[in-house]
Amino acid sequence: MRHRQIEATGISLHFVEEGKGPAVIFCHGFPAIWSCWKAQIEAVVSAGFLAIAPDMRGYGESFAPAEAEAYMPYETVGDLVAILDAADVETASVVGHDFGANIAWNAAMMRPDRFTAVCGMSVPFRPPGSPSFLDKLRAAGRTQFYWFDMIRAESDQAWENAAVTVPGMMYWTSGEAPDADRWDPFDPSRGLLRPAPATLRTIDSNYIADTVAAFTRTGFHGALNYYRAVDPFTRHSTAFVGAKIRQPSMFLAGTRDGMNLISQPSPESMRSNLTDLRSFTMLEGVGHWVQLEAPDATNAALLAFLRSL
Repeated sequence: MRHRQIEATGISLHFVEEGKGPAVIFCHGFPAIWSCWKAQIEAVVSAGFLAIAPDMRGYGESFAPAEAEAYMPYETVGDLVAILDAADVETASVVGHDFGANIAWNAAMMRPDRFTAVCGMSVPFRPPGSPSFLDKLRAAGRTQFYWFDMIRAESDQAWENAAVTVPGMMYWTSGEAPDADRWDPFDPSRGLLRPAPATLRTIDSNYIADTVAAFTRTGFHGALNYYRAVDPFTRHSTAFVGAKIRQPSMFLAGTRDGMNLISQPSPESMRSNLTDLRSFTMLEGVGHWVQLEAPDATNAALLAFLRSL
């Protein structure tokens, strides 16, 4: 596995690459680092693909701009294009989880010339438009939604103790957490910042330790800026209103993922915006971290999709 550090789009970006063949680039979400994709990297490389996995800007060994506007899809998709250029790759399939799924969907929407297929995990494609998703919640008085806490300046400090917040967030959003207590994005009493009551059985402890170490070093300001960039992007995305993703696409999520409480995903609800949706998979009993909680099932679905292209 080759680690690379490049200067592009005005910042320093870290990514790993391994294998040969058609390229697959992986985008992680919050709060994660590139190595959340290790099982998928191994699987796609063994299947004859080139795997590329960056630390997204704001995370790990990549630079973290201070201003929220630097985390809009214009910039994050630009990072992916710069990484493909540095890897001498013309086109790639893009795979994303959590906020990385949002980046992956936007990459496919904005640059179909470079991203020829897309897989989103846990977070469905939400086309740009006005009013934004957050504006609709504000208008409905649903300001208890967890994003409103994430965008506050005080969140940097609230998340600061990574040794507590990272495993806690992973536990409460995983399929392990009991139904009555599992994370609910609309219920602050079932929020993300509760300490984990036990060691996770379904997520590798070495990965959790690496993630804790990374955030202990970097802090959370850059990672939280992805949430703070949602409103600015809405104001500057009118050119994409009504846009559809026409490349081959795939969606995968867990049945116990709290994200499903925001909008219950279904093939029927997605096909109006994903005109070539080829794969829709819900993993029974799995929570938010599909690639970590159920790597074999995730790999099987992803490889079936990639091989179909």
